Amino acid sequence: MNRISPVVKNLLIINILFFLATFICESRFGAGLINPMIRYLALFYPGSVYFEPYQFVTHMFMHGGLMHIFFNMYALWMFGSPIENAWGGKRFLFYYLFTGLGAAALHTLVNHVVFHQVQVDINAFMDAPSPELFKQFLEAHKDGFTTQALGTWYSVYKEWAANPSASGFAQQAVEVMEIMKMNMMSIPTVGASGAIFGILLAFGMMYPNVQLMLLFPPIAIRAKWFVLAYGGIELFLGFSQPGSNIAHFAHVGGMLFGYILIRFWVYQARNKKNRY
Repeated sequence: MNRISPVVKNLLIINILFFLATFICESRFGAGLINPMIRYLALFYPGSVYFEPYQFVTHMFMHGGLMHIFFNMYALWMFGSPIENAWGGKRFLFYYLFTGLGAAALHTLVNHVVFHQVQVDINAFMDAPSPELFKQFLEAHKDGFTTQALGTWYSVYKEWAANPSASGFAQQAVEVMEIMKMNMMSIPTVGASGAIFGILLAFGMMYPNVQLMLLFPPIAIRAKWFVLAYGGIELFLGFSQPGSNIAHFAHVGGMLFGYILIRFWVYQARNKKNRY
């Protein structure tokens, strides 16, 4: 415990306390949105009825499971303490929160693009409702439906296609689309992963040649190559798996905002040195 720097230790404690509180509330109230810890402290898209501005901060201390918090806190301890010892507590804490907020901002921006396209597709359907457009919507946004719901609405499409002049199907389809969009907006985002990826980026920039031993596969790799590879993988997954339950663009956002802040600090330091 003596090797844990002060801010890292306090962040570990806060995250663990939030996780325990979430677990206790889940055992009492249930999982999902009926859990008040998730309902009030997770991050929701601004268009959701559950959104509150303070969630941009509180979601960083929430986690979705034991493995989620374990790996995040393990990385915080392993990579965060050396950085805090080098920078000092105040700068490290500012960096941690800044990258976490930046990750949430990029994640929200990506969601905005996704939901805008959903609304464009809904408007196109309302202008000229047809079974074919309904099917196209289901196929384009199938990640927004559960498997059971998707099967149900494919059955509705088949009934409509078999009898295209029947009334009621078009309005039913619009209602389904709107409900799906609101459900997507109400998917909570939790975790310190954005800030953790910012810390990984900082470690790779400060100690690029430090050898890291991976677990899978069990090989040694320099920190700079590890960070570049990890960031590239997250960027690829963000584009290739847009409906994933992992916020890949939040991870990319943590690295991106971390890089911007570090470069700004370097620029400031150089200007100060030149003035003297």
